[in-house]
Amino acid sequence: MNTYKTIDVARIFGIHVNTVRLYEKYGLIPKPERRSNGYRIFTDIHIEQFRLARAALQVEVLQNGLRKLAVDIIKVSASGDYDEAAELARRYMAKVDVERENAEEAIEITRNILSGIVGSDGTGKLSLSRKEAAEFLNVTVDTLRNWELNGLFTVRRLENGYRVYSEKDLQRLKIIRSLRCANYSLSSILRMLRALSADPNTDIREAIDTPGEDDDIITACDKLLTSLSEAEKNARYVARQIEKMKKMKSENPPLAHQPEIKC
Repeated sequence: MNTYKTIDVARIFGIHVNTVRLYEKYGLIPKPERRSNGYRIFTDIHIEQFRLARAALQVEVLQNGLRKLAVDIIKVSASGDYDEAAELARRYMAKVDVERENAEEAIEITRNILSGIVGSDGTGKLSLSRKEAAEFLNVTVDTLRNWELNGLFTVRRLENGYRVYSEKDLQRLKIIRSLRCANYSLSSILRMLRALSADPNTDIREAIDTPGEDDDIITACDKLLTSLSEAEKNARYVARQIEKMKKMKSENPPLAHQPEIKC
């Protein structure tokens, strides 16, 4: 098995030597053996573990414990318990599948509401206060206030300043609620709603998953479908890495004492 100095690992991944040490400090790679002079000895397994860790952390998908589970996979793999790491990877992929199903379902619900298949009580004469609208939608008043402050909708006011929510308002709010429950970001929902206002024939799926060129900061939830797809791809790579390292460990005994060389 090949061995590497700290600087070698840093150069392979284009990172600072201190970053290599941080990976060790936080348990993201196996603790390297050391020479008698204290210098670290990294092996091919460390290199593969680095690749696993970087792939697992590449996509910032945070919802429903996915980020924590990704970190758990890395740490368990670093500890050498590859069977448990493989099981965690399977759980991660199952969670990603559920999140993607929820994201796709929310888009379908949006299409149905917009086409009038669902979302109407048939009267067309609803007129609710903010509190009543919140109860009708099973959300908090603060949630409605937050959506309005972020420009997702505007609502008519009476002469006394009180808001009045119509059936059309509630349909729009149902769309927002469904998409938020599926973890789409406020900015992606606003982008989609604006696109629909400009062109009712807009492809909802594309609009909600494609940030604009003028967006300053783009998060995973601003392109949720793409991010989940990338998370699944990376998780499959991580699973292969776990099996690869398990095989490497079984085929290679622990390092024998190495002669001193400068790190």
